[in-house]
This record gives sequence, structure tokens and C-alpha cells, in this order.
Amino acid sequence: MMKKLGLAVLLFAFASLTARAADFNGKWTAEVQGRNGPQTISFDFHVDGGTLTGKITTMRGDMDISNGKVDGDNISFDQVMNFNGNSMTMSYKGMAQPDGTIKFTRTFGGGGGGGGMGNRPPQDFVAKRASDSAPAAPPTQ
Repeated sequence: MMKKLGLAVLLFAFASLTARAADFNGKWTAEVQGRNGPQTISFDFHVDGGTLTGKITTMRGDMDISNGKVDGDNISFDQVMNFNGNSMTMSYKGMAQPDGTIKFTRTFGGGGGGGGMGNRPPQDFVAKRASDSAPAAPPTQ
């Protein structure tokens, strides 16, 4: 009897942890320091299991995200940009916070030619859910 009770408690605890995984679906916004001052970035995330797809919108327009992954409360993806034949990648890693935000660190790679984006230090910022993108209702069991 105790063995069954222990197993039931363990299964309930595991189910509680998986149910609490962050919901990244929807639109998010962030203000990020750019070369000419603060800039607004918008994210439109679509999660299917552990795969993340979607778009990033900046003052340069919409760009698809690539290599998107979701693992519990962690999210990661790349943004690949091409300028005059040079390819540059910004890699984003984020973690859901208890207040409903996502704390991101983005790193810059590629660009070549000295003075490119690859020489910039990592940048931290926080994204908030856009007001027109309420979180999805929890799944019914």
C-alpha cells in the first residue's frame, strides 16, 4: 500500500512540474539598447512540443527565427541577417521568470570584416507578453 501511495505522489509531483512549464506561445515585446538608443523588438512565438518557430520584428522588418528550441522554462533560437553579402547571426537564450517575463541574453556572431557585430558583447534584456497576446488556457485533464 505504501509503495502505491509513494508512486502516486511521485507521479503527481512530476505532472505538476510538467504542467508548470512556461507557455512561450504568442507575442512578446522588449526594449533593447541599440547603437542609436533604445529599440523595440517584437517576437511572435509558436511552440510545437520542443520546437519553436516564429518571427522577430525590428525596425528593419520581419525575420524568421531559426534553430528554435523550448526545454521547460528555457527557450533558444537564432536570428540570421544578411547585409551586403555578409551573414550575421544573433543567438538568443532565455528563461521564463516567475513574474511572467522572459529574461534573455543575446550574443552576436559572424559579420567578419572587423568592427562587425561579432565584436559586440552579449546583451541582456527582458521581454514582456504583448497586451494583445494573453497566455493560453491551461490544458484540461
